[in-house]
Amino acid sequence: MSHWSFAASLMVILAGIGVVALAAWLGWGNWQRNGRRGKVALLEVIRFVAVAMLTFTLLRPEFVRRIQRTEPPQVAILRDASGSMQTRDVVSTNNIITRTAWIDSQNKRAFWKPLETGSEVLVGAFAAPPDLTVTNTLGQAREIGTDLSGALGSVLKQQRNLKAVLLLTDGDWNLGPSPIGIATRYRDQGIPIYNVVTGRDETIPDLAMEEIAAPAYGLFGEQIAIPYTVQSHLPRDVATEVRLMHGTEQLAARKISLPANSRFRDSIMWYPREVGEFDLRLEFPVEPDEGLRDNNSAAFHIAVRVVKLTVLVVDSQPRWEYRFLRNALARDPGVDLSCMLFHPNIGTGGGRDYLSTFPGSREMLSRYDVIFLGDVGVGRGQLSAKDAELIKGLVEQQGSGLVFMPGRRGNHLSLMNSALKELMPVVLDDAKPTGVGLQNESVLTLSNRGRGHLLTRFDADEMVNEQIWKMLPGFYWSTGVTKSRPGSEVLAVHSELRNQWGRIPLLAIRSAGRGKVLFMGTDSAWRWRRGVEDKFHYRFWSQVARWMAHKRHLAEREGIRLSYTPETPKVGDRVFMQATVLDEAGFPLENGEVNGAIVSPTGRGEQLELTEVGGGWGVYSAEFLPQEGGPFEITISAPEHDRELITKLIVTLPKREKLGRPVNRPVLAEIASITGGESVNTGDLDEIIKKISVLPEPRPVEIRTRLWSNPWWGSAILLLLLVYWTGRKLVGLV
Repeated sequence: MSHWSFAASLMVILAGIGVVALAAWLGWGNWQRNGRRGKVALLEVIRFVAVAMLTFTLLRPEFVRRIQRTEPPQVAILRDASGSMQTRDVVSTNNIITRTAWIDSQNKRAFWKPLETGSEVLVGAFAAPPDLTVTNTLGQAREIGTDLSGALGSVLKQQRNLKAVLLLTDGDWNLGPSPIGIATRYRDQGIPIYNVVTGRDETIPDLAMEEIAAPAYGLFGEQIAIPYTVQSHLPRDVATEVRLMHGTEQLAARKISLPANSRFRDSIMWYPREVGEFDLRLEFPVEPDEGLRDNNSAAFHIAVRVVKLTVLVVDSQPRWEYRFLRNALARDPGVDLSCMLFHPNIGTGGGRDYLSTFPGSREMLSRYDVIFLGDVGVGRGQLSAKDAELIKGLVEQQGSGLVFMPGRRGNHLSLMNSALKELMPVVLDDAKPTGVGLQNESVLTLSNRGRGHLLTRFDADEMVNEQIWKMLPGFYWSTGVTKSRPGSEVLAVHSELRNQWGRIPLLAIRSAGRGKVLFMGTDSAWRWRRGVEDKFHYRFWSQVARWMAHKRHLAEREGIRLSYTPETPKVGDRVFMQATVLDEAGFPLENGEVNGAIVSPTGRGEQLELTEVGGGWGVYSAEFLPQEGGPFEITISAPEHDRELITKLIVTLPKREKLGRPVNRPVLAEIASITGGESVNTGDLDEIIKKISVLPEPRPVEIRTRLWSNPWWGSAILLLLLVYWTGRKLVGLV
């Protein structure tokens, strides 16, 4: 069946008829006045047809074809086969079974039988894990996760006479776009979506090791902080113990207290005693009232290496802070120390580990992982403006660390007139160039951020650690500081002084390009040695040096180094990589050929497009988006200079499907509401089947051809008008 449809009122239609009649009358008169010539008659016919077509177009005509459906209507029944459906929280005949088991029990009795009278029933599954064989007549893709929108979209695309859709699911969608978007398409086609919410609205009482954020590597003989997150769904506080395991061997343990119904974040400290690759596990005991007993542990991979850091300490006078810092770093077997002293009126200092001149070139400075700048500035007999620019480039381009340690001479203020101004974590007080002295002893007070930061960790227990900081010997002098800069993290503040912005920040950190910067606003950290020698003083500065240099040593070989962010990526995270390449002479490579390749865990190869970063530091950057979990093999090479680095990057597969979570009832209810369906509990399955069975058959398919917006129709009108006006010129009509 077909017919024409017009979106115009009766007055517009009558006006159109009048316009066509007027065009015919004018054409007849024009033909009469021009001697009834045949060429004129042809032109007038062309004009009349063009005017008629244009008038017809203004009535917005649509040619409607109605196609009656001859095949039986279809009802699609989709069951959720994702991992979250293994949650045991459905009550069935006085037993508690898993959501999947309940659906299987309903399938055994073929609950859809009443629908087969007059309808074709299609039964399928979606979000099935790869190791689960599911007969799926609807052909949904199998992914590790639940793409509810994709499942509904696939059904809508494949089926031509769809009457309704029934979902048996917990509504836990964690892949793809929101299913609300596809629900609007169902509404436009008049197809209702019904769903049976499988599961309960409350979380199962449980404890779960939710996430471990271990670093890619740690240093042999140094403590390694392994952050973790535990999710508690128990209605009570729990005292337990987290254990770090290597097979059956316990490497470390930590007692913790988990608050009721909350997420707990902490770190466990590990002192590795050997070098190598380790597959470790964090676990804690199962509580008697836990509903799930197989999620109290999580495994991870970490490498333990021997890395020697290269550190440069620069100061103006051998003050106490400088002397004890130098001695501590010189005794550290993991540090290669260089020192530089700018003695006022004397010149540079000399001796073991001392430099006679500042390393004022990229190739000389790029070897340093961390630079300490003490009571030194930019000016005559100190650093030059070029030196400041080089330090800034080293931090931002090559990811080195920079520590500001101002002193009482106030030389640090001159740094604010150099390139290093942008790297300072705090705003200095110009009115107090020589700092602030007090008669009474003050101490550093940890901020909320500082209480849990690795740099301020003297003890694994946060409460004990805070007490240690309160007991540390204090100071009588501090740098003049106004406030912290945006983007900085304040780890400790002055215990006594404050201004309109709050307490004065004295220990702050910030990121600068690919590197890190730390500001220490007092010169009395050496006093922490009182009665305990190097226990706290060396521990603090050792942690600072290793924290700052960590990224520079993720992967390295002679003349080439690779760092990447994030350090422990997950599937779907965009990984940003930075390769630093040196030529045979040790100079940063410029305008050289640097190639990159990456091989996925399944053997699929891909070329990395490495782009040179400006600045002359030999830095080349690339990025890629991992689509699968496992070890990726990365190769970076500069063939002209015989440089090659092969390393592995472990990409973890996020566990999207989690047991014990409540059903996502709101999204299922909204899908049903938008499409005109209904959302019910498991006990109302048979009622939903009855409602679907009495639904009217799908409407006939209407195919509308909109002539008024068809480009070919408009082109035809334009062509007729062009022929008409061109013909008038040819036959001599004005």
